[in-house]
Amino acid sequence: MALTILLNGAHGRMGQAIASAAPQMGITVGAATDLGDDVAAAARSVDVLVDFSSPQATKGLLEAAAAAGKPVVIGTTGHAPGEKAELLRLAAQIPCVWAGNFSVGVNLLFALTGRAAQALGEDFDAEVVEMHHRMKKDAPSGTAERLLEIILEARGLERGALRHGRQGIAGPRARGEVGVHSLRGGDVVGDHTVVFAGSGERLELTHRASDRAVFAHGALRAAQWVAGQKPGVYDMQDVLGLA
Repeated sequence: MALTILLNGAHGRMGQAIASAAPQMGITVGAATDLGDDVAAAARSVDVLVDFSSPQATKGLLEAAAAAGKPVVIGTTGHAPGEKAELLRLAAQIPCVWAGNFSVGVNLLFALTGRAAQALGEDFDAEVVEMHHRMKKDAPSGTAERLLEIILEARGLERGALRHGRQGIAGPRARGEVGVHSLRGGDVVGDHTVVFAGSGERLELTHRASDRAVFAHGALRAAQWVAGQKPGVYDMQDVLGLA
């Protein structure tokens, strides 16, 4: 069945990549919106809403989708933890795929990171390093945030174990902490490395993206998948059958 989507954030980097990739997958962009546009009116004429805009737009988009009874794909990042908890409650009313990264390779990285964190244990210090282009607004990236969540969950740790950079910290690295470091520069699409450093050995898991098309194809694949799902919040692990 041909799919028609509303693309919110149409003028951003990801929005343009999705618009370019859609025809290759037999998907039509029936409405292209950005911050300030009437999403509610456009939502009624499409099959799925796809959002790559700004954190401020997410609540309105979810409310519009719920009112129209339409599924949603959300790739917007940068929400505060408390804000996202409220948004997830809204998203659960409809079929919703919410992911910080739609790359197939990154989602395999998520799965491998969980297995490594659990198998290696706290004898291996965990650090996440990410790099993006100079224009990226949020730090750490949504992908890095998900990698951190996976490590914390695998090791039974709370968010208080996170350390953003090393400035101001005196003394040796504390056992059980998880570090995260954000680099910004140039036109880097997205690099993520998870480091597990033990005594005498080190394991590094790395994913590098060189073209936003990989994220666009993943987001559109999620839109095709979520169109046939029951209400609930899903991620790309579900879409790819990795969950």
